[in-house]
Amino acid sequence: MNPTFIDTHAHLDGEEFKDDLPEVIRRAKEAGVSKVFLPAIDLSSVPAVLNVCRSYPGYAYPMIGLQPEEVRADWQEVLQQMKQLLDESRREPTNGCPFIAIGEVGLDFYWSREFESEQLLAFEQQVRWAVEYRLPLMIHCRKAQNELLHILRKYEQELPGGVFHCFTGNRQEAAELLRLEKFALGIGGVLTFKSSHLREDLPASVPLGRIVLETDSPYMAPVPHRGQRNESAFVALVLRQLAQSYGVTEAEVAAVTNATVSRLFPLSN
Repeated sequence: MNPTFIDTHAHLDGEEFKDDLPEVIRRAKEAGVSKVFLPAIDLSSVPAVLNVCRSYPGYAYPMIGLQPEEVRADWQEVLQQMKQLLDESRREPTNGCPFIAIGEVGLDFYWSREFESEQLLAFEQQVRWAVEYRLPLMIHCRKAQNELLHILRKYEQELPGGVFHCFTGNRQEAAELLRLEKFALGIGGVLTFKSSHLREDLPASVPLGRIVLETDSPYMAPVPHRGQRNESAFVALVLRQLAQSYGVTEAEVAAVTNATVSRLFPLSN
């Protein structure tokens, strides 16, 4: 029997999948993907995320959060409305799909620091949500690791954990992040890129039990699909490369990463 595994980060609610989502889901299941987690990125994406998850109950699971690149001057109003949706989800879990994480949230100073102070405040508020609702964080971080860790360390003892999504850093950066013992690294298609150092750095510095699989569909498709639309089925290629890099079987990678997902995310619903 072939192993099954989980895509912990896929934007299947996006316009890129509006014409063939059923086929995308079918291919994912055929590839061995047993569950897919969908992050929101802003207020307008929440209904689309929930629509996909309600269409595929027990397979697609929603998160809610304000992605740092979407933070603007109105961030407080946006988060207030998101919190209302989160509260409603908690009060009536049978009326739809309860959110399984706070995400996609974080800090991103790669292109601009125009809304730096707003990003910092919005991220910290959502970190407090994770504590309040006992939900893991799905964290996006670019060019902001020091600032991000400064905030997370204030809540380290109270946080239930989370994932540092789309990790592409070096051994030192991995070690700094994993000092937060309840967190894991999300590893996706970059692992398969010819230029990536992750194939060497991960086995040297990151226990397999601190990794979860992801695609970030429709972005960052793994080789040999690089440059194409990414989809959840391609997470099998990430799993295959991890198995080769760690010198273990694909079944072991699936079992270990599934166990990490089960530890981090509330999937009893």
